[in-house]
Amino acid sequence: MVGTSSLGTTVKILLADGTPDGLRIVEKSNWTSLATMCSRVQYRDVRSCPEFGRPCVYLLIGWADEDANRLAIYVGQADIGRDRLDQHARTKDFWTQLILFTSKDSNLNRVHVQYLESKLIQRGFAAKRADLKNGNVPNPPTLSAADIADAESFLNEMLTIYPLLGVTAFEEIEQIPVTSPEGMLTIKRGGVDATGRDTPQGFYVMRGSTGRVELVASAQRWNVSAREKLSADGILREENGVLRMSQDYPFDSPSAAAAVLLGRNANGRLEWKDAAGCDLNQIESARLNVTDAAVDPNK
Repeated sequence: MVGTSSLGTTVKILLADGTPDGLRIVEKSNWTSLATMCSRVQYRDVRSCPEFGRPCVYLLIGWADEDANRLAIYVGQADIGRDRLDQHARTKDFWTQLILFTSKDSNLNRVHVQYLESKLIQRGFAAKRADLKNGNVPNPPTLSAADIADAESFLNEMLTIYPLLGVTAFEEIEQIPVTSPEGMLTIKRGGVDATGRDTPQGFYVMRGSTGRVELVASAQRWNVSAREKLSADGILREENGVLRMSQDYPFDSPSAAAAVLLGRNANGRLEWKDAAGCDLNQIESARLNVTDAAVDPNK
C-alpha cells in the first residue's frame, strides 16, 4: 500500500462550511502544503481562494460511464489553478468533485507540478483501479536530483491523503505471495474455482482463479460493466470456456469479487469459505469470540 509509514502522523480535515460533503481543507503534520476538495457546484464560490491562484496538481472526479461502482478521473496541473479549472468547468462534463494540491509557500513550482502530473497518470494507468480520462502519459520534465527528491516527497504525501478523500486510483495492486494456506478463502461451485484473501486494501482474488463466462439474465449492470472493464484491462481473460484472472486483483468487497466470478448477485460473506468449510461470517464471528474471551476478566 502506498504512502504508509511505521510512524504515526496527524492529518487534519477542516470542514470549511461545517458539512461533510462541503469544502474540505486537508493539512498534514510537518508538511507545508495542503489539499482542497470541493464539489463542482461549489467551485464557482471557492475559485477565488488563494490556493487556486498557485501552481497545483488537481483531480477531476466523476463516475465511469454506466458504472456507478468505478470512478472516472482526470489528472491535471497548472501554473494558476483557476485558469485551467475554469476551462474544465466549461468543457468537461463528467466530473462532480475536485481535489487540488498546492503549497502554502513557493516550494511547488511549474516543473514540480508537471512531474507530479506525469507520475500520477503513470500510476493511475498501472493500477487500473479507475477510468483515467487522460489520453496518454506525458513525459516528466528534466529535473535536478534535488528537485526530484522534493517532488517525490510531495508525491508520497499526496498518496497518503488521497485514500482519506475516497480516492484509491493510484494505489499499486500488490501481488500477494501465497506461501501458506492460512487466511486463504475459496469458491468452488457453479463453474467457479477461485482463491481469495480479505485484506485492509480490499478483497484480493488470486491470479489463476477462474469464473463463469455466462452471466445470469438478472445480473446487474455494474457486474456487466466490471467484467467488461477487467477484460479490457487484460485482468480477466476468457480461456477454454472460463474467465481466468491474469493477476492478483483487489475488489471493493468479498461480494463484488464473488458476483463478478459467479456472474450473478452474490453475498461474498457466505460464498467465500476456508478449508474447513466456514464462510467469512463464521470466521469473523469466531475471531470476535476469541478476542472477547481474551479481554474478559472473568475468564
